Amino acid sequence: MTTREPLLQVENLKKHFPVRGGVLGRTIGTVKAVEDVSFTVHKGETLGIVGESGCGKSTTGRMLLRLIEPTEGKVFFEGKEVTKLSNNELRKMRRDMQMVFQDPFASLNPRHTVEKILEEPLKVHGIGTPAERKKRVKELLETVGLSSYHAKRYPHQFSGGQRQRIGIARALMTKPKLIIADEPVSALDVSIQSQVLNLMQDLQKDFGLTYIVIAHDLGVVRHISDRVGVMYLGKMAEITSSEKLYDHPLHPYTQALLSAVPIPDPLYEKNSVVLEGDIPSPADPPSGCTFHTRCPFKMDMCEKLVPQLQEHEEGHYVACHLYSKGKQSASQNKEMVGGVV
Repeated sequence: MTTREPLLQVENLKKHFPVRGGVLGRTIGTVKAVEDVSFTVHKGETLGIVGESGCGKSTTGRMLLRLIEPTEGKVFFEGKEVTKLSNNELRKMRRDMQMVFQDPFASLNPRHTVEKILEEPLKVHGIGTPAERKKRVKELLETVGLSSYHAKRYPHQFSGGQRQRIGIARALMTKPKLIIADEPVSALDVSIQSQVLNLMQDLQKDFGLTYIVIAHDLGVVRHISDRVGVMYLGKMAEITSSEKLYDHPLHPYTQALLSAVPIPDPLYEKNSVVLEGDIPSPADPPSGCTFHTRCPFKMDMCEKLVPQLQEHEEGHYVACHLYSKGKQSASQNKEMVGGVV
């Protein structure tokens, strides 16, 4: 069950990558992949993070585990600041924080059997005897829908869906509390995606897991998430419950994403938000609100002032100037953009 007790807290997280050029390889620019992202994940819940390719969602997920070192900001896991841990302390904490990668084939060592792949996390953390490790491998293979005899096979002998099940089993080996799933079903056939998502939900109930699911498919996020955060150009544009986001989106970018989802009914008509132009480069983001160059509701202030992520309704946070000029004006703006989707 979801509790209000925070498991993970992210405060003002940033990641800037230097751009180097010239013969001497000097720094000639900076790519602001993630810029001032903050959110909280509660125990037992699933937080979905969505956005277009290049918005920084995968970089954010990797920084939470310090697979990529953040430029600025803080990450707290169960009250401990992850960004200040030593390598030994971080290794111990990673027993409780695991990741499922996007490409199930690239994330598995092709030279190792499934048994060796799954035993490795237990060896690294010094968990169990050899006999206990083998028993745990067989138990988890059956838990994720495979058989114990699969332990002697190699990754290339499995289908994409089976390889992703192995990736999920590997993440579960150390009995983690938090799993970050980066595009866990995007590389799978549509018929297999629902099976893997249902498996993840069943595992969450059985093991009391907390998920952060990173995806670009809004249907996937809606199916599995309790809350959803929408990212645009390295920033969090909107975050609220899955039900509120899909039934009543506030940010124009969120509305545009949802209006682009195909509806399997030729007689159904909807008003769509059409975005003009391309996504700006994170190496040279627009001033003020980074979305103003594509926003159909752009105001003069959008080019100058950076909107802050603020609570507009209970549990519904949005970073948009349409909702930052007072209750009366926000109500009027809500009528203007509401019902667009």
